[in-house]
Amino acid sequence: MQIDHILNENLIDLDMKATTKDEVIRELTSRLYKEGKVIQEEAFIKDVYLREAEGKTGIGGHIAIPHGKSDAVCLTSIAVGRTKNSLKWETPDDLPVHFVILFAVRNVDKTTVHLKLLSQVATALADDETLQKLLTTQNKKEVIQLLSQQIE
Repeated sequence: MQIDHILNENLIDLDMKATTKDEVIRELTSRLYKEGKVIQEEAFIKDVYLREAEGKTGIGGHIAIPHGKSDAVCLTSIAVGRTKNSLKWETPDDLPVHFVILFAVRNVDKTTVHLKLLSQVATALADDETLQKLLTTQNKKEVIQLLSQQIE
């Protein structure tokens, strides 16, 4: 499964008004729900917070990758949001978060598919130029292309 197969422009918001972690998670979950990827918003949000309780999903560089493995997910997908507001998030570099990639993973996909998607995103985020483009672009298609870079 590739990022460009599970992410579309309707699942991206590059101008979020959110000012808190909870607002971002709720807004991105709403996009997943409207696109038919999540069937129960509150159940999915609960599962995201269960994962948040296990450890940091802020990865540094102003990026967070929260995820929920849930029966409330009917199609494994991701939603992407960026905010100009500084979001307080637990990160290894203590920098505020501005870019969030929310993974919505079906329970049946929680091992292999989930790890492949995380690996693909990690590869994209490891490149400084890609990271800077993600933090600044206004083009949703470019976000999809940047996150879909193939693992070498």
